[in-house]
Amino acid sequence: MSLLDFQRRMAEDVSRPLTIKFAMQTVSNDGSSVDEIIASYVKPNDRLSSFERLEIYNRQYWFRVIAAVSEDYPALNAVLGQKRFDALILTYLKENPSTSFTLRDLGAKLPAWLDRHSDIAGPRHDLAVDVARLEWAYIEAFDSAALPPLSTADFAKLLPSSVLTLQPHLQLLALRYAVDEVVLAVHKNTSDVDIVSNAVTEPKTTKRVCLPRLKRSLNYLAVHRFQNSVYYRHIDRETFQLLSAIREGDPIATVVDKTFVGSTLPLPEQAARIREYFAHASELGWLIATSSV
Repeated sequence: MSLLDFQRRMAEDVSRPLTIKFAMQTVSNDGSSVDEIIASYVKPNDRLSSFERLEIYNRQYWFRVIAAVSEDYPALNAVLGQKRFDALILTYLKENPSTSFTLRDLGAKLPAWLDRHSDIAGPRHDLAVDVARLEWAYIEAFDSAALPPLSTADFAKLLPSSVLTLQPHLQLLALRYAVDEVVLAVHKNTSDVDIVSNAVTEPKTTKRVCLPRLKRSLNYLAVHRFQNSVYYRHIDRETFQLLSAIREGDPIATVVDKTFVGSTLPLPEQAARIREYFAHASELGWLIATSSV
């Protein structure tokens, strides 16, 4: 066996998904005995068989990637419970294995994936999806860029045909529950520093948190960063529609029209609200000029 063949063989065996009981699988995808495969290139020692020796690395790999995703979704864990959450993460990672050099991206697809798998989350599916969306929005808001905002001079140059854009760190969410209450409750009970060893031998568990009871109601949130802290801000439907239209690249005239779709506000009130919305977004530094301004 060449060095390259050895590396490929070991990479495949180490990254093979664990069983539901967090053990190494005994049969490969093609039906071959994993024990026999491993014995062909791993020597046993006086304490462990070839299978047992490689199982240590197989479990370490999976506990590390499981931990990487779990750390991004502590509130989802609290909503679903440890057993259901562990099964969810295992299934998710089997379908969405690591393809990036950074563990940061491992959980990026989880909210959309969970939305398509209602059977996994159980009766709290809609709540779980909203929690996952908010927790990933937190990651995006914390990591994404902050660009120079629109200046007073830029505002003076705006025309109905001007096109604006939003700060990359600003995340807009239309949610079915006020899940910021859940996420904040969990984060208050989560240590700011959580060191994870590279030699993990057991899956992590989290302590139970008393969660607030939520009634289903449409909520609009803007998640943004200010001075290296992330904030959740409740916004009304019209503000959400305005910011969404800006993010879609619409000119200001179209943005104004989309803001009041479905609204019964009289025109004078709409004009006052538009001024208020733009002033507020500008004050928070959410608006960025483009070359079209």
